[in-house]
Amino acid sequence: MKQFLELISEEMSSAFEAAGYDGALGRVTVSNRPDLCEYQCNGAMAGAKRFRKAPFMIAEDVVKALSAKNDGTGSAVFAKAEVVKPGFLNLDVKESFLQTYLREMADDERLGMPLPEKPERIILDYGGPNVAKPLHVGHLRSAVIGESLKRILRFHGDEVIGDIHLGDWGLQMGLVITELKKRMPHLPYFDPSYTGAYPEEAPFTVSELEEIYPYASAKSKKDSGYYAEAMDYTRRLQEGERGLYALWEKIVAVSVADMKHNYENLDVTFDLWNGEASVHPVIPGMVREMKEGGYAHESKGALVVDVSEETDTKEIPPCIVLKSDGASLYTTTDLATIKERVEKYHPDRMIYITDKRQELHFRQVFRAAKKCGLADDSTELVHIGFGTMNGKDGKPFKTREGGVMRLESLIADIDAEMLSKISTNPEIPAQEAEQTSRQVALAALKYGDLSNQASKDYVFDIEKFTSFEGDTGPYILYTIVRMRSILSRYAAEQGAADPAALRPGEPGSAIEKKLMMDLAGFNAMMEGASRDLAPHRVCAYIYQLSNDFNTFYHATRILTEPDRGKKEGWIALLHLTERVLSRCIDVLGFDAPKRM
Repeated sequence: MKQFLELISEEMSSAFEAAGYDGALGRVTVSNRPDLCEYQCNGAMAGAKRFRKAPFMIAEDVVKALSAKNDGTGSAVFAKAEVVKPGFLNLDVKESFLQTYLREMADDERLGMPLPEKPERIILDYGGPNVAKPLHVGHLRSAVIGESLKRILRFHGDEVIGDIHLGDWGLQMGLVITELKKRMPHLPYFDPSYTGAYPEEAPFTVSELEEIYPYASAKSKKDSGYYAEAMDYTRRLQEGERGLYALWEKIVAVSVADMKHNYENLDVTFDLWNGEASVHPVIPGMVREMKEGGYAHESKGALVVDVSEETDTKEIPPCIVLKSDGASLYTTTDLATIKERVEKYHPDRMIYITDKRQELHFRQVFRAAKKCGLADDSTELVHIGFGTMNGKDGKPFKTREGGVMRLESLIADIDAEMLSKISTNPEIPAQEAEQTSRQVALAALKYGDLSNQASKDYVFDIEKFTSFEGDTGPYILYTIVRMRSILSRYAAEQGAADPAALRPGEPGSAIEKKLMMDLAGFNAMMEGASRDLAPHRVCAYIYQLSNDFNTFYHATRILTEPDRGKKEGWIALLHLTERVLSRCIDVLGFDAPKRM
């Protein structure tokens, strides 16, 4: 299906052409004065200079052309087209046109959202946690934004591959191994002469790993010998020493199992669980090609690629590929990852979702990748930098003790807050209340994050996010639950028709028409959210849709309406609204409970 605004614009464009003007001037937009009209067209203003005619006269000509359409019966699209000086066109659509559009939308499994002519293959890089470290609140935004974008792009019709891109290589592994050697020197992994099979069970828990890393990191900064030992273990691991590599595999396995549990609680999934280690074999060949191609050169002992451009307004430092001691960096593995992804998947786009403070890093990496031929012009490289989740004091969100809050603790806190509210409903049994509170808490958490533009910082406020009123996840879910309750009660009526078989009628009031126009804008909104990688657009849309539905609900006695035709039209409208809202919360990454 075409977008509603597109169809309206086509009608206006044909009127401009019939009046002797350029059809491109007929673009219609949503009115910025809804008290005066529903839509507007400013094409007459734009065409005045070109056609050397007053905009008011051009607009009048266009209105006459609209009146002459269909053998003089007028436009089938517009109920009102009036000229407002100095030449604006104020427009209202016909109820019959709106009804026809929504009926086509209701008949479409994708709710009027067309599939792209040429779907893209997209690799979405989000998550980015480090092995042997607990997930904390800083990992929330990457996971939530990434999961939503994956779902939005898939609904758009693109092929999306989600990759967590683990931090599982480098000095942090050497530090963990060093401390394990101090605490468990008897382990066979540290015996170079050991040739047997290594134990299946890891000799440590995830909690022990999470305590070991910060301890080892702090000690290495004070003890130069300890640091040197960690560097040596890092080198030996990366050279493939059998025992160390087997121990590394255990560290990764234990960490990933815990990560999957945490991400499962967020309803976040990944197609690939690759990390920096997976591209370690790619690095030597890549570096050799960079040198042979003349792209990389030595600077102060390090291997660098110059990535500055004449148009830069700020200095962009060279991209360091290898340090002076020959060690690789995040930059190195990011470049190798791009190379591997291009060769293996041939993506049209690679989208990276990280803290916006990494903007310079990705600008350097992307430019180096293009300059060195790791990705050509057919592959677009995109970085989405997100802002900080702050506490009410405006500073990065922390525990009451001032430490970084673990992600599982944050989820537990919001679950508990939601359970205390859900439990006030005596009709919901305790077990159901727990399940419902988890669903609603997840909606509160995700909607609270996604309703903000990704690049902006926002304040994490549990009381606000878990409220059943206002621009919140629980309010959206409560609206859906209300709809489903009405549909369930309607289905229980004797002789009630299947809501899916019914079709909306013509709007009988301004309130109903506003709700129907909201629905008609669904596919344009989803197209925009996909194009601009903007989940906050979906949030803004469903908040408006929920508000307009609730206004309609309070003004309309749906189930007690004696006129069967009216009732069935309203039930059809309600059913379509529920379908649209359900689709929207699905792409945001949460769902609605049976009752609240």
